[in-house]
Amino acid sequence: MIKTKITEMFGVKYPIICGAMMWLCKPKLCAAISNAGGIGNLTAGNYNTEEEFRNAIRETRKLTDKPFFVNVTILPSVRITGEHHKMYLKVCAEEKVAGIEVSGSPIDKACGMEYIDMLKKAGVKMFHKVGAVRHAVHAEHVGYDGIYAAGIEEGGHPLNDDVTTMVLTTKIAQTVKIPVITVGGIANGKTMAAALMLGAEGVMMASRFIATKECEVHDNIKQELVKRQEYETTLIMKSLHLQGRALKNEVVNKILEIEQRGGGFEELFPLISGERMSKAWEQGDVNAAPLMVGQSIGLIDDIPTCAELLEKMNKEAEEQIKKVAGKIQ
Repeated sequence: MIKTKITEMFGVKYPIICGAMMWLCKPKLCAAISNAGGIGNLTAGNYNTEEEFRNAIRETRKLTDKPFFVNVTILPSVRITGEHHKMYLKVCAEEKVAGIEVSGSPIDKACGMEYIDMLKKAGVKMFHKVGAVRHAVHAEHVGYDGIYAAGIEEGGHPLNDDVTTMVLTTKIAQTVKIPVITVGGIANGKTMAAALMLGAEGVMMASRFIATKECEVHDNIKQELVKRQEYETTLIMKSLHLQGRALKNEVVNKILEIEQRGGGFEELFPLISGERMSKAWEQGDVNAAPLMVGQSIGLIDDIPTCAELLEKMNKEAEEQIKKVAGKIQ
């Protein structure tokens, strides 16, 4: 087995973590990944109230006794406010979840150092998803336990520094002393092995988990990800300073056209609203909304269970590492 600081920190079988996905990372998928030996993800932004969020954590615990992460994304939002961010962090501390993945602004700047102290006292491990070395250094300085090094290949909202996973993982791993997780372009054992070679202690992936049996998304979406290739995503919302990577489709083409001619938020919002995205995932209309996936879709060619996926990835990673080691004379 591949043993890393992440498998040791959380007592898990594989150093494979699920990343946040709005509308998709709910108890069923989260628990399936953790039960399979990885670390599942419960995305806090799926829940509007403290009661809903706390119940989701407890529902996940009924489905698994293994560690899982909660994502808290601290970015501008119409629906999720600063008070939501503080509530999510407070509940994570009270429920003593294994770890949190923070995206966007760091906790200390958005909510205050008292929230970092509160999480530390509760034993919650804090990982910050960053796209730059300078942000990783800040996270280590204020007390985070690990870093997600998120390259431009990732789906969702990569930093507009536009640095690739290969360069970013290497730079951050040689700069900070806390464990680094590679994000962006990860979908199989070969990419996992590559991340470990670059100095990562594990990998995080999200798009790959959409195309699994346990993900509660319409089968049309899963089949579309199997069909699509690595060049079929693009960056949108640069004009809003909220860059995102999405699958190329009819709505994404409209968004790019509006941005190119200087259209503003009021014109763009109906096309990028969370409600629109939620309906697309549920109803399976691949052209109805921007589906935020990464370039790793080019490596997706089947729809396994989470257990089958993680076992295959680990085996392939081990074989790849041995193969590379065999080249040394």
